[in-house]
Amino acid sequence: LFDFQEMARRSLARHWTDRTAEQRDEFVRLFADLLERVYFGKLENYSAERMVYVGETVDGDYATVRSKVLTGRKGELPIEYRLHLVGSRWAVYDVLIDGMSFVGTYRAQFNRVIQTSSYDDLVQKLRTKELENAAPERNVRKP
Repeated sequence: LFDFQEMARRSLARHWTDRTAEQRDEFVRLFADLLERVYFGKLENYSAERMVYVGETVDGDYATVRSKVLTGRKGELPIEYRLHLVGSRWAVYDVLIDGMSFVGTYRAQFNRVIQTSSYDDLVQKLRTKELENAAPERNVRKP
């Protein structure tokens, strides 16, 4: 279970509080779409390899689950899931692949766009990516 709202909030960081409820909702939707395309697409590349559980640590309402993908020719790829307790369920709020944080990486990219252009420009870029991703589906001919 991924907490896309928390991931979106953390990726926007200080810019999150400047957004209206409607802007936040749209950003969460666009950000979830982006992560599903990028993250889940990368995971599919490792479907034939073995995922190995390494360990976990729990500190109150936060936990870290460590695993690695055994890739054979490439060796090991460490994957770390950062979770927090939402009600009675654990939800992922960040994923680190080979030490690189998804949320941290997007936070830096999003902040750069907002600082050099605007929040509206960032959202427009995400909308464009969403449409580009959906375009092939719309152009498929059905028999």
